[in-house]
Amino acid sequence: MSAPSFGQEQEEEDGAYESQAKRLKPSAEEGESREEPVPRTGDCSGGNAGGSFHKVPVSPVVHVRGLCESVVEADVVEALEKFGTICYVMMISFKRQALVEFEDIESAKKCVTFALSEPLYIAGQQAFFNYSTSKRITRPENTNSVSGGNKVLLLSIQNPLYPITVDVLYTVCNPVGKVKRIVIFKKNAIQALVEFKSVMCAQKAKAALNGADIYAGCCTLKIEYAKSTRLNVTRNDNCSWDYTKPYLGRGDRVEGSQRQAILGEHYSSFRHDGYGSRGPLLPLPSRYQMASWDTQELVAYPLPQASSSYMYGGNTSGSVVMVTGLHQQKMNCSRIFNLFCLYGNIEKVKFMRSIPGTALVEMGDEYAVERAVTHLNNITLFGKKINVCVSKQNSIIPSQLFELKDGTSSSKDFTMSKNNRFTSAGQVSKNIIQPPSCVLHYHNVPPCVTEETFVKLCDDYKVLRFIKHKVFDPKPSAKTISGLLAWECKTHAMEALSVLNHYQIKDPNGSDPYTLKLCFSTSSHL
Repeated sequence: MSAPSFGQEQEEEDGAYESQAKRLKPSAEEGESREEPVPRTGDCSGGNAGGSFHKVPVSPVVHVRGLCESVVEADVVEALEKFGTICYVMMISFKRQALVEFEDIESAKKCVTFALSEPLYIAGQQAFFNYSTSKRITRPENTNSVSGGNKVLLLSIQNPLYPITVDVLYTVCNPVGKVKRIVIFKKNAIQALVEFKSVMCAQKAKAALNGADIYAGCCTLKIEYAKSTRLNVTRNDNCSWDYTKPYLGRGDRVEGSQRQAILGEHYSSFRHDGYGSRGPLLPLPSRYQMASWDTQELVAYPLPQASSSYMYGGNTSGSVVMVTGLHQQKMNCSRIFNLFCLYGNIEKVKFMRSIPGTALVEMGDEYAVERAVTHLNNITLFGKKINVCVSKQNSIIPSQLFELKDGTSSSKDFTMSKNNRFTSAGQVSKNIIQPPSCVLHYHNVPPCVTEETFVKLCDDYKVLRFIKHKVFDPKPSAKTISGLLAWECKTHAMEALSVLNHYQIKDPNGSDPYTLKLCFSTSSHL
């Protein structure tokens, strides 16, 4: 009997979970055991991150649910390898699930039994486990064959807080396996195709780098085999490079000194404040070192660059995003600014008269655009799923103004706004860029502000109230306070942030108002 296909595996898994949606009650007569359903995690989007535990025959394949959006194959392996040897992992990212095939049934039993008795976390979030209806995961063709495999890898860069160029990817990939060509493409996410000299080099790179962070805590690599078998590069620049043709578009380089020259020129052209030097040699985490394949232990990681048009001296190409699907009654230029300013400086915002619910956002640089697309595309805001993608325009062209549904102007210039948060190196270093979450960090509010003040603010502006509040102990000399506000889900938190961020709070003991500053917190709960 042949192994089921990927679609069959998913259909069987979902059907088995849905058939046991209610808790099974114990029956002394029938001798049934009581089975507890796996709790569902709170998510306003209606997704089922958990699911109910169900009766499925013991299998060496374990079905994992409730994974966080940014989890990669390496996170799953790291969390579960203590139960036994893992043969294969199939990520089902769009459903936040995975299938894990252990070498033997005993290892799978250990995993499922352990998860029933106490929480089991993957990448910091509790996951839920049961046996799969499949006895073996169907492998993609040729992934295990050196002679028939693919030497081109598809790299998806998750949480790209810093610039990703061919220089960066070459520096990371080439020490593991000889790189021939790289092509980077950016639309709704940052991805790259990397062609290696051989299938063996590609296999080494995938095994060594999948799940690794290019920079600490960000720019995570998710690596898969590509469908393409060879890359066609027409020009050597920041987004594509053919290392077999060093004179393609740039005749001043030779292959022998190519890597050193690229890194030097690239970073000296960015900054002149001491941050332009080549980064130190950093060791790869031990789980990514493949000693048996003679993988180099040290990889040169370029130093992260601050992103701001104020620091680069003007806009670069691709600094405009198009936002579609906006709620026409509840979104305006200021509220778009309140949300997008967390990922970079905002120059201008303009709504399009011809396409209702669509706006253009001109940001400080292309890297701010990349962060905004990565973190805000496909989020739900005021019941509308918005799409954020790179616009073909390099800047917003002034046009005739009109009134939005709420009476505000269709266009607004934020170039000189004091609420932009990336106008200096000092400001950039203070911004911890986070994906949307259900917890907001607030700061820059006067000590007179209490929980009741925030409750009234939510009611006055018709956003859902938070469910938890925490205030940090201020320093004796502090003139402001800060704390955390937690909502039931990230959608409600995003709505509150878009409405209340930069609200002017009057201080009864002072003349100048305080500007409420909100951002997504690194805490997942209070």
